[in-house]
Amino acid sequence: MLRHFDYDQNAPLDVIESSVQSRGSVEIHDISYASPKGGRVPAYLVVPPGKGPFAAIVWGHWYMPGSEFRNRREFLDEAVALAPAGVVSLLIDGPIARPGHVEDETELNDQESTDQVQAIVDTRRGADLLLARLDVDTRRLAYVGHSYNAGTGAFLSGIDHRFKAFVLMAGALSDEVTMRSKEAQDERKQVGSEKFDAFQARYAWLDPGKYVSHAAPAVVFMQYGTQETFLTPERDREYAAMVSEPKRFKLYDAPHALNAEARRDRVAFLTERLNLKPISPNALAAVPDLAQPPEPK
Repeated sequence: MLRHFDYDQNAPLDVIESSVQSRGSVEIHDISYASPKGGRVPAYLVVPPGKGPFAAIVWGHWYMPGSEFRNRREFLDEAVALAPAGVVSLLIDGPIARPGHVEDETELNDQESTDQVQAIVDTRRGADLLLARLDVDTRRLAYVGHSYNAGTGAFLSGIDHRFKAFVLMAGALSDEVTMRSKEAQDERKQVGSEKFDAFQARYAWLDPGKYVSHAAPAVVFMQYGTQETFLTPERDREYAAMVSEPKRFKLYDAPHALNAEARRDRVAFLTERLNLKPISPNALAAVPDLAQPPEPK
């Protein structure tokens, strides 16, 4: 199954920088790099002052309709707050968030799988970019992903063991669990069981549960909100059961966007696993909460 995510690690990254801005002593580089699947990957590279060696984090944003942070900007303030603790961050625009992307809205389409594979490979290429830096400690690499890109992290955890820690926020982490849901069974009836089952069989290798069950020795921290209709606490626990040990799991009184408590716990986990310097509570408190868009009618 791992061959589906192969790429040429020796190919040039072809990094292009378009601008640099500063927030205090922290620099935000607006860059892009070549995707092994074609096109370019827009990203922010957040760099702390000093020579390192620094820890490194790749961040994967949500795809929430109606959110202005449905892109690499979602975690930018959090990455800037973490930088003085000794973290270089890469925040990627996923394939669906890139200019010119047109979604195929037909049922059971192949583009969803193509986009998912590209998201995974582009993130691995982002890890290549970070680990090629002389100021990065290759033993301290983590991934943080929200919603759709929590799923990306689930795949990565079983594919790429350069990552030592994962934070997976409000994501569906197993097709096996999802297919037992009423929503999935209703869709199966709607499109026809034969067509539905054939599609699922064709993409059986693209089930995050098959990978996140082999995340060890990386530690996986799962964060979920209780104010959800599909990701109920019961279903969240089923997803968590698929994840290999060592792992952590916590529920928050929050919607899909989660909340400040989840952010504090996330930063504490990353500080512990990546051996970071203490983070200013004021800097962390200044990170704005992510707004939860209203449910589509």
